[in-house]
Amino acid sequence: MRLGNRSPAFAGILALLTLSGCATVPASTPRAAPATAAATTVPPAMQWLFGSGEGGTASLQAYRALRDHVLRSARARPADSVVLAEGSTLASPRFVPCARKPLAVMLDVDETAIQNLGYEYDEAVRGRSFDSAAWNRWERTGERSVAPMPGAVEALRAIRAAGIEVIFNSNRQAANAAHTEAALDFAGLGPARHGETLFLQGDIAPGSGKDPRRAAVAGRWCVIAMAGDQLGDFSDLFNARTLPVGERRRAAVEGPFAGLWGNGWFMLSNPVYGPGLRGGFDDIFPQDRRWSDPGERE
Repeated sequence: MRLGNRSPAFAGILALLTLSGCATVPASTPRAAPATAAATTVPPAMQWLFGSGEGGTASLQAYRALRDHVLRSARARPADSVVLAEGSTLASPRFVPCARKPLAVMLDVDETAIQNLGYEYDEAVRGRSFDSAAWNRWERTGERSVAPMPGAVEALRAIRAAGIEVIFNSNRQAANAAHTEAALDFAGLGPARHGETLFLQGDIAPGSGKDPRRAAVAGRWCVIAMAGDQLGDFSDLFNARTLPVGERRRAAVEGPFAGLWGNGWFMLSNPVYGPGLRGGFDDIFPQDRRWSDPGERE
């Protein structure tokens, strides 16, 4: 999912930590000045996600795990979907029952299904941070400058061959739906049809929260797996503005959601942008796990 929150320093660190990942898209920010000499260097997080073998194999691993889980789960016919039911909390999740609904998987689009190589190139070479007006122009004109995430084409082909619907839930704009359909087709990930298997910002409710769209999909399909690159691709509960960095991480990895990762929920790595790129020293490094090089004291 596309977000504007970026931090190159943290991104270099987080690229090493998120080996397996939207939230509200910010308002327009002023466009940066033309690229300087420093902007000729690709940001480390982009090097990792879009250029490295490590980034590519992490995506392959995630998509193969998704495919294998979906095919197993389809044979077992689960009683509940993996979409949270209304009234769920981070401490007490509940899931939408499947009943006799047809099976489906639900995926985010940006940096989950497709790589926005053209946009990220333009942003990197200009030395510019996220700009919502530029992103809107990208949605309308960048259909042929994308590529599939490694492993996505093969995994989605196998899932569809098993008779399971593939549904995309993206915070791209509904006004640009035809262009997003074209981008997914160009990347080999279609077909996607707006209002049927493609749901976009503005379709169900205002704002970038994905829960209303997830609820609409879960009302029609039994969603047996979801994939994304941000926690908000699984539940808007993780994007509460009052949720501190440490508590957000603990809710994802230590609470009742911990057993879902790789078992219905599948996270793809994205150290380039998103709400995961925040937090100060006190948020990231526990006091009782800090170390200072004794050689530096001499």
